[in-house]
Amino acid sequence: MRMTDNHPDVLYVRMLGGFSVNWNGKLIAGGSKASESQFTYLLQILIHNREQGVSRDRLEELLFEDRDLSNVHHALQSIIYNAKKRLEKAGLPPVNYIEQRKGVFYWTDELTLVEDAREFEALHVKAGETADLDERLVLYMDACHLYGGEFLPSQTAVIWAAREARRYREMFCDCVEQAAQLMRVNHDFFQMEELGKYASKIDPLADWETVTMEALASLGRYEEARKLYDDTVQYYFNEQGLRPSRKLMDQFERLGSEMQHRHAALDQIQQELSGSNDDAPGGYLCSYPVFSGIYSMVERMLERGGQSVYLMLCTVVDSKGNPMKEGLVLEELSKRMGDAVRRTIRRGDAMTQYGQGQYLVLLVNTTREDCGIIQRRINQRFIVGRQRTGIEYYVNSVVWNPELGAERG
Repeated sequence: MRMTDNHPDVLYVRMLGGFSVNWNGKLIAGGSKASESQFTYLLQILIHNREQGVSRDRLEELLFEDRDLSNVHHALQSIIYNAKKRLEKAGLPPVNYIEQRKGVFYWTDELTLVEDAREFEALHVKAGETADLDERLVLYMDACHLYGGEFLPSQTAVIWAAREARRYREMFCDCVEQAAQLMRVNHDFFQMEELGKYASKIDPLADWETVTMEALASLGRYEEARKLYDDTVQYYFNEQGLRPSRKLMDQFERLGSEMQHRHAALDQIQQELSGSNDDAPGGYLCSYPVFSGIYSMVERMLERGGQSVYLMLCTVVDSKGNPMKEGLVLEELSKRMGDAVRRTIRRGDAMTQYGQGQYLVLLVNTTREDCGIIQRRINQRFIVGRQRTGIEYYVNSVVWNPELGAERG
């Protein structure tokens, strides 16, 4: 029996992505954060630990923590008594829902119960033990779609729930990776694309976009894969101030190496390359992997000598000169700083957002004195009125001795 079967007289309990208890189509507990109470906490603990039970001392510790109660045993008995009355009033059969045996409390075996977390765990185990590859893929996909999100997300501050959340997320990651590998072997890239999209939605900011990118590239849909990369990088910046992970960058580099074009003459190829240039004034704003490639190329060019190139890091700071780390104000200031930098540097210079509130700039054929001038011009565009926030600058020569350290602007 599974969560999706919806049989009558079955208690369906959801713990992945939220908490709810349903009986014959009626919500018994959970459903919203506002509905959390000692009643819901009691159900979460006893139902999830129904096989081994929970000792009296442990149950009292979880329910009352450090609360100063004159009679903890009486308080626990009162919660259990009220819970039983509430369950019976909700229409459940009149059985002993919460049993006590030798100082240990158990959820009753008299009711048929289906819990999504335990069902998900069973599917994961069964898939790993199944020899038939087609059946194994079906089981892994069933498990992936049963994982509706983090285990009891409203209980992240509770140690036992946080541990279970981490354990179930590791299972989900394994399910996705195992399923993706089986799809690679089968060359089933359409299903792999859908798997990547689903995993990214259920477990965001976890680089599952790499699965979708790989599928798109394998299907020859390179432009879609590139756009997904750009959108993902921007999303990670906006949500967490994160730069692309090594995993995402590696996938982007593989994407570039796998791209195949029709046989063409040099003039046609050059026209395509020229047509893709950015006509916007100011510096070249690019993704971090592209910036990294440009930097590596410039380093090689400098081996011939004849140019002076500097790498500049711009960071938004507060009125005390400390880097700002998060918040809506930082988002607005970061965008404004990026615009100021881009409008100040030349078209032959490159820049990329390194993190929330930070930009890297590659200044080609520039002197150290010119760097100071550029910084003052950026400030003129960035600082408005009596604005107390500012920009902190660090500058290194690309031909650089690490022992000297960065020069602060």
